[in-house]
Amino acid sequence: MSPDGSIQVMTGIADMSGVAGGFQAIVADALGVAPDTVQVQLVDTGSAPASPGSGGSTITYSAGRAIRKAAEAVGRRLLEAAALQLEISIDDLELVDGTVRPRGTPEKAIPIAKIVRANARAGREPIEAHGNSDRPAMAPSVSGHVARVRVDRETGAIEVLEDHVVQDVGRVLNAALVEGQQHGAAAQGIGWATMEQLVHDANGQLLSGTFLDYSMPRAEDVGRLEVTSVEVPAPDGPLGAKGIGEAPVIAGAAAIANAVAAATGVRLRDLPMHRQRAWRAFKR
Repeated sequence: MSPDGSIQVMTGIADMSGVAGGFQAIVADALGVAPDTVQVQLVDTGSAPASPGSGGSTITYSAGRAIRKAAEAVGRRLLEAAALQLEISIDDLELVDGTVRPRGTPEKAIPIAKIVRANARAGREPIEAHGNSDRPAMAPSVSGHVARVRVDRETGAIEVLEDHVVQDVGRVLNAALVEGQQHGAAAQGIGWATMEQLVHDANGQLLSGTFLDYSMPRAEDVGRLEVTSVEVPAPDGPLGAKGIGEAPVIAGAAAIANAVAAATGVRLRDLPMHRQRAWRAFKR
């Protein structure tokens, strides 16, 4: 904690998708402060504490638990400092809205920054802490899609009109981050289902190695996206959160294939379901 009341979090994870916002929410909840007072410092491997790999939807679930423990330890240190200054039992103090206050008497609240500065002037130990976490129990994230498509039998074109993602996210820590992950996953599923493909020649040479040859979905290709987050808290997750990255990708292509079968009576079993493949199947 800094004398101005801000809080710094030092971690060795790499923020690939905005998980720092989730860390801010975890610390803010533990210390009773606004998320914008929390600064997440992504430290390089030369000086960072040991951290999990940044991938596999594990960052918030595993590193977040360690950050939660560190934040709770800082909260105890803060209350101890306030108890010394106010000559009151630590059990009679609470952290609320960026202040330390005696329970039941909010008018006597003292800003956290003032407590930190007084602690420093008294020559006491800085208010800081470390948090570690072991490998938590598995907390699978479950997701499903409802897709609506339009199929042109004459050309084989498959147009995804709507895709609704429903996902168990454990606990939403950062609503914008969760929704962004789900939108991105839906777009990936549509690309996987209808256009993305690595093409090789007879000698194994990749023919679609650049974006001039490899098709990916654009905004006009994904149709209308809707998302619904279901919260079933993970017992070991920070505030009940669990990984959210990969799960909503997996079922997208299957849902689109099911929608094509419902529309045409033709079951396509190979991906991508591009125009040529779909046209040949419809003609058969």
